[in-house]
Amino acid sequence: MPETRSAEIRRSLDHPILDSDGHFVEIWPLAHAEIVDYIEQEAGPALRDRFLEGHARPFDTSSALRTVVGDSDRWRSMPSWWGWPTENTLDRATSYLPKLLYDRLDEFGIDLTILYPSMSLAFLDLADPELAPVICRAVNRMHARLFEPFRDRIAVGALIPMNTPEGAIETLEHAVGLGLKAGAISGYARRPIAKIERDHGPLDPPVDRYDLFGMDSAYDYDPFWGRCCELHFAPISHSGVQFHHVARSPSSYVYNHVGGLGRGHEALCKALFLGGVTNRFPDLRIGFLEGGVAWACSLYADLIGHWQKRNAGAIRALDPDRLDVGTLMELFVEFGGDEVVAQREPIRAHFEQPGARPERLDEFDAVGLSRAEEIRDRFVPNFFFGCEADDPLVPWAFSRDVNPFGARLRAMLGSDIAHWDVSDMTHPIAEAYENVERGTLTQADFREFAFENGVRLHAGMNPDFFSGTVVEQAAKDVLAKDGCG
Repeated sequence: MPETRSAEIRRSLDHPILDSDGHFVEIWPLAHAEIVDYIEQEAGPALRDRFLEGHARPFDTSSALRTVVGDSDRWRSMPSWWGWPTENTLDRATSYLPKLLYDRLDEFGIDLTILYPSMSLAFLDLADPELAPVICRAVNRMHARLFEPFRDRIAVGALIPMNTPEGAIETLEHAVGLGLKAGAISGYARRPIAKIERDHGPLDPPVDRYDLFGMDSAYDYDPFWGRCCELHFAPISHSGVQFHHVARSPSSYVYNHVGGLGRGHEALCKALFLGGVTNRFPDLRIGFLEGGVAWACSLYADLIGHWQKRNAGAIRALDPDRLDVGTLMELFVEFGGDEVVAQREPIRAHFEQPGARPERLDEFDAVGLSRAEEIRDRFVPNFFFGCEADDPLVPWAFSRDVNPFGARLRAMLGSDIAHWDVSDMTHPIAEAYENVERGTLTQADFREFAFENGVRLHAGMNPDFFSGTVVEQAAKDVLAKDGCG
């Protein structure tokens, strides 16, 4: 094994390194053939032909088009381009070949990696509720087979589309039956806006909205969250809004990519929290990968600030009908000047109008809160945040002096190997450790970041998640320390 800085760091630690978000790249000619065969066998030729007609296309950032363009006429985002490293041929081969990856993990300083696909992630964004689950089951079966020989150091994540709760449950149960213990859900489902569709029919480009599964949804997703708990399965989101956000560029992928994952994660996390999902399913743990943790620190603080001013009791201080119009007008007349005095009756009439009144005064009612500290208790244990190795804002998650009520958010290390932002697969662990060397993370913080929080996400729901792996005992020790062993 070549000597690397990451391997040296790993040897200096008294705990394993768990990569909570690595990637591999599919050898697409082989994957495509297997997916087509599966669809035909399981769903018939009609659905197979729908797939072949291009209704579902994988991410291919290097060879799908000779000239990559957005579409300013439809204001379609510039897609990802040149997304796989090319100068390091060994790393490029490693991204495709499970055995080569397995053989190099010590060189990377990684004990166990949880891997997610790359090209087939696009199928999570497929709007076809009939085709998406069948494709994802095909992908999951293929990857379960390819990575089975390496399960002591590699866990591969399933794909679970969320077009409907029934399709999501069916795909989840199929994945668990294959022995897959981790998986990525769609971060949103795109739905038509009812009035626009009713008045104008389907449009190109579509005008749609995000369904975020926790509130204002077209479906009740509680059966899916409940099934995750029953199957001891922690769903993660790897979706962003970089291609669909209202602020998008048809000419610059960089513009679309910066913050794209974080914005998508914030929207989903906020909907799950305010929709009461973590209140109704306190044991459910959900991960948000590759978007960092800074957005989550900000969201956590904002939720507390809003509850303190707009909870069921505090909101009454803003009720327009409680305004003392008589006293207000006395002050207007005394201090407002001649123009105000001359118009005092229309001004009085303006303030005496009945106040607007929503049907629901308490927008936190689904969360079940009586104290602001309970926001911490509904947020911190349930949400986990995958951060790339070179993220300098990871220390924010561990800053008790900054985060309200001394919270430590559950940030996790994700290498993101196989993608364009990792120029050398031996670098991520060394890059992550730089926060320790700079003094912005303690060794204890790094232990949580690089190992324990990933264990808490997956083994916190499934104590057997790490059984048969090289980190089995260390993971049990984390659970025992948390009082779960």
